[in-house]
Amino acid sequence: MVRWDSLWVNVQAATMVPAGLPPGTTVEGLEPDGYGTIRDAAIAVSDGRIAWIGRRADLPAEETRATRAVHDGAGHWVTPGLIDCHTHLVFGGDRSGEFELRLKGASYAEIARAGGGIASTVAATRAAGEEALFTAAAARARRLIAEGVTTIEIKSGYGLDTANEAKMLRVARRLGRALPLDVATTFLGAHALPPEYQGRQAAYVDLVCEEMIPRMAAERLADAVDAFCETIAFTPAETERVFAAAERAGIRVKLHADQLSDLGGAALAARHGALSADHLEYTSEEGCAALARAGTVAVLLPGAFFVLREKQLPPVEALRRHGVPIALASDCNPGSSPALSLLLMLNMGCTLFRLTPEEALAGVTRNAARALGMDDRGMLAPGKRADMALWRIARPAELAYWLGNNACVGVVRAGRPVALAEAA
Repeated sequence: MVRWDSLWVNVQAATMVPAGLPPGTTVEGLEPDGYGTIRDAAIAVSDGRIAWIGRRADLPAEETRATRAVHDGAGHWVTPGLIDCHTHLVFGGDRSGEFELRLKGASYAEIARAGGGIASTVAATRAAGEEALFTAAAARARRLIAEGVTTIEIKSGYGLDTANEAKMLRVARRLGRALPLDVATTFLGAHALPPEYQGRQAAYVDLVCEEMIPRMAAERLADAVDAFCETIAFTPAETERVFAAAERAGIRVKLHADQLSDLGGAALAARHGALSADHLEYTSEEGCAALARAGTVAVLLPGAFFVLREKQLPPVEALRRHGVPIALASDCNPGSSPALSLLLMLNMGCTLFRLTPEEALAGVTRNAARALGMDDRGMLAPGKRADMALWRIARPAELAYWLGNNACVGVVRAGRPVALAEAA
């Protein structure tokens, strides 16, 4: 007889298991509502993974009697733990002063010429010690944990030299050890041109490819490599070089693509089998088709769209038509998306990009997991990690409906309850 470690009963489960999975991977009793709902559900956990899930009435009696701990979910809804698959959570300083200047009419170029913009964040990040960066980032991360987030991606990209990029990624790794949170790290040295390399962009790309990426790989600091392919950042040819260096180092790639113009970033990402292509406001029909063929996830970032007051919507209909998985993320960063709420991104994804609430929730669960190459989470199904969030709601659409309401009443990570009072 199998002895379960814990059992969760009296819950309404939004499993986020899609229809049409291969035989042997499906879950019995799902409602065809887009959320994979199981009413009056039970979820059994062993060794940090879901051992059984289904209707409480169908629980196997012997295993139930042998369970070590039984938790009453009080009728609350339970979803997979939320996943924020695109953030820049580690940085020094803030840019609230620039926010005021923009509202007074200053352009981004004027602010940059005065030493603002990303250059100001680079200066602040370089000046900050690891302890200060950790303390500030941990406070931001706790806000996300309190909203049901159990996995987060954190990019570098504000150091822009080898030592400071490594420093940022060390802080990100430490967050994953110190907090009840899984952290995936992404090296983003090709984020912007540092001030000391002005006029020498090719030399900086050499540094990224020949020194930074090998260093991050040798020290196991990066789970993925990203680049910003855009007219104000790095060209497609330079991005190809960065990706080639990542591939030599055995690291998967992601891409900031087609945010401000269509440079063919989505297709470039697809050619390299990227985990995800992110932003995508200007992606073409051909780019969407390429993402679909490659199995690359489209990560939409409504926070940046909102803060920058962009007008060009990402091609959601084309992504749907080609069957591209769509994820949502906070893009938390000090410049274009100072967002500390993934729940707010659900609402923005629906109101700004016209996603359905089911698509939005899939975007921060199963599709976000796929965007990080983590196929062990994002759904409530046997064999998946027992990462769960409990919600005081009447129906799952409420998670995307409310503005400023955190209905999370419990978080479970690898089968163990998280003390939300400590996370907040």
